[in-house]
Amino acid sequence: MASRGFSIAELAREIVTAEPMEQVALEREGLRATLISDLAHAMDVPRVRIFEMMALPRATMEKKISSREVLTGVANRRAMNLLQLLGHTREILEDSTAPEAPGFDAAQWLGRWIETPQPALGGRKPADLLDTEAGAAMVDRALGSLRSGSYL
Repeated sequence: MASRGFSIAELAREIVTAEPMEQVALEREGLRATLISDLAHAMDVPRVRIFEMMALPRATMEKKISSREVLTGVANRRAMNLLQLLGHTREILEDSTAPEAPGFDAAQWLGRWIETPQPALGGRKPADLLDTEAGAAMVDRALGSLRSGSYL
C-alpha cells in the first residue's frame, strides 16, 4: 500500500472491503507517512490534531512525513483505523437516498463528526478515543449506528 498511487478514498475503500488476510497484508505493507497529511487536508483537520488524536509524537511524525517513510506498528494501525472510518462514512453516503448525498464530502463531514461529542460514546468526542484499538472500535460502532438508523 505504501507505494500504491491510490487516493485517500480508494485506500479507505480497499481497507473496508479487504478480506481478513488481505487486511493483514495491507497492515504489514504499511501506509505512506504522507497519507497523514493527505487525511488531515481531506478532513479539514490540522495535521497536528491528527497526531494528537492518534497519540503519535509530532516531531517523529513530521520527520516520517518529510522523509516520505512508510508507517509501521502503532502509527500504521491508527492511520488504518482512521481510513476505515472514512471508508465506512463513504459507504453510509453511498447507501443514502438523500438528494444531497452525491455531492457530500465524506472526509470533511468525518473531520467535524469526530470532534463532536457523541451520545453513543458517553458524550465523548470520537477523536478522543482514536488512540487505542478498543476506542477506535467503539467509534466505528457509533458511526455504524448512524448507518443503521440507531442514533444512540
